[in-house]
Amino acid sequence: MKKLIVPLILTCFVFLFLTPLFPQLAANLHPIVLFVLFFCIFAFVLCIYLYIRKSHISMSSRLIAAGFVIYTLMLLTLLFFRPNEQQYDSFNLIPFATISLFLSGEIDWLVSFYNLAANIALFIPYGILLKWRTNAILLLVIVPILVISTIELSQYITNRGSLDIDDLLLNTLGFLIGYTLTPIFKQIIHPHK
Repeated sequence: MKKLIVPLILTCFVFLFLTPLFPQLAANLHPIVLFVLFFCIFAFVLCIYLYIRKSHISMSSRLIAAGFVIYTLMLLTLLFFRPNEQQYDSFNLIPFATISLFLSGEIDWLVSFYNLAANIALFIPYGILLKWRTNAILLLVIVPILVISTIELSQYITNRGSLDIDDLLLNTLGFLIGYTLTPIFKQIIHPHK
């Protein structure tokens, strides 16, 4: 428990530093984005803290599973429930078209940064979880593509998001980054039953 105090304090400082950005984020996304952001900052700070100190934390498998369920519910809320019942009906099947638009400077920098960074970072935990559970190359390739394609199609069908090949590419990159970070997580998080 003591290992969590310093990362929690650092997370609070980072979170407070970012507060000027919150109104714009909450205006375009479900307000739960603030909880997701806090959770992600805390997880990142905790991992860096434990890695630097060459320490680890023991967690029950049930707690880890519960954390993933809660994280998934928050992520689905972000993906499917927007303020003012925003609806979308667009699609992009041209690779890198949306990414190029975000990098062009034509769109507000915060919106661009959030879209690119979030599409990658939010799927890193799933890459870690999948790689932790299996080394089967076929599963490591097929599962991300199926999961992300299902999300993209569901957003398009329900008019809750756009169908975008670039989201598939960025989300898959998040999975791949998760795969490469898995050995580090195995050093700092020790699950037990």
